[in-house]
Amino acid sequence: MADTPKVQSLDDVLRWLDRLEHAAQVQSTNAWKMSAVLEHMAQSVDMSMDGFPQPKSALFQATVGAAAFAVFRLRGRMRHGLTEPILGAPPLPQADDYRLALDHLRASVQRFQAYTGPLKPHFAYGALSHADFALAHTLHIANHQDDITVA
Repeated sequence: MADTPKVQSLDDVLRWLDRLEHAAQVQSTNAWKMSAVLEHMAQSVDMSMDGFPQPKSALFQATVGAAAFAVFRLRGRMRHGLTEPILGAPPLPQADDYRLALDHLRASVQRFQAYTGPLKPHFAYGALSHADFALAHTLHIANHQDDITVA
């Protein structure tokens, strides 16, 4: 059964990570181990500040990408391939111990929350405000909760 309740803010993400850290059992129900799932989420947050390695074309971002994000924002949820890596991102770890990836995601979220510099365009959605990126990250993480069980 998927992890619930779904996160609804980056503060919820931090509380959720605390819950995962103290849970008896946490596992991914798809082909990725938890270390890969958490690292993938951290990569996305980091790349919003540092840059995405292989952005889609400006035309794609301005049309298809912007429309997709508008739908996600309107619905309050995201749906994407839960085992699709970010284009050009470093390989994801498939380690049994997910604690390092959990710590990385926590640090990435905290860094993003404190970040006041210019954000890099999302590889698919294009330029987003800090608030829209916070929403995108939250929806992204909530979508991954669909393939995570916590006991």
